[in-house]
Amino acid sequence: MAKIMEGKRLAEEIKSNVKQKVEMLGGMGIEVGLALMLVGDNLSSKQYLSATLKACKSTDITPYEYRFPESVSMNELLNTVHAINNDERIHGLLVFFPLPRRINSRKIVNSILPEKDVDGLGSIPIGKFAAEESTLQLYSKQYDPAVTQHLGFLPCTPFGVIRLLEYYNVEIKGKHAVVIGKSLAVGKPLSLMLLTKEATVTVCHRETKNLADITRQADILCAAAGRPNLITGDMVKDGVVVVDIGINVLENSHVVGDIDFDSVSKKASLITPVPGGVGPVTIAMLLENTVKSAKARI
Repeated sequence: MAKIMEGKRLAEEIKSNVKQKVEMLGGMGIEVGLALMLVGDNLSSKQYLSATLKACKSTDITPYEYRFPESVSMNELLNTVHAINNDERIHGLLVFFPLPRRINSRKIVNSILPEKDVDGLGSIPIGKFAAEESTLQLYSKQYDPAVTQHLGFLPCTPFGVIRLLEYYNVEIKGKHAVVIGKSLAVGKPLSLMLLTKEATVTVCHRETKNLADITRQADILCAAAGRPNLITGDMVKDGVVVVDIGINVLENSHVVGDIDFDSVSKKASLITPVPGGVGPVTIAMLLENTVKSAKARI
């Protein structure tokens, strides 16, 4: 039976460190602020917003909420982002996805100043990481404000996955890591991070043939496909380390991941639960990036 890789303990350690830095900045007259932009009524996004607001309160970061109806125009969102860029009270902006299909999500994200793109999803931070210009952040335990100012932040969810694996002493170097999902928010940057950590990486997606044949080869299996219970026990090998990044809200409001926990946990050596696994670490990383943004502007 698998050992559970719950994220709460790591998240609390990160948030404790964040709170200390927020208090230090407060003593210098700097109030750390985080903008949160939600469009529509997506259940997963609303749950993420609620959890983020709770985390802000616990670390004394001031949240600024920007809520819009599904009918909001592209121009209104862009104008709001530009206003946030120029607001000295705000050190980071998180946009909750998905946005309505008619909205160009990449244009919205790329309009965020890199130093306020604390979710690390703009073209500049993603591109610089892919070009191996900011990979030092995966290894450095010490924070250098110059790194973030010029190279941007690493995406919170994939970086949180790496931090969680390291927290549980999972050896990444030389392992075969299989990533399911190729989104710019999770799959692509996570595969790059695992490559940087010297894993052999296979990326699977909706057009992948014989998925089970590939997932059975995984030493580390990371699922971020957004499909409930996609991976079952017969699709993994004994001893695999499983990271479930999927967040799927069912019709009964029950939250499940991409992994069929009951069957896979019988074969895995380590496995994350949903909820309570990667999610808390993602939020903690977001707050860590926000306070780094504030420190960089001292």
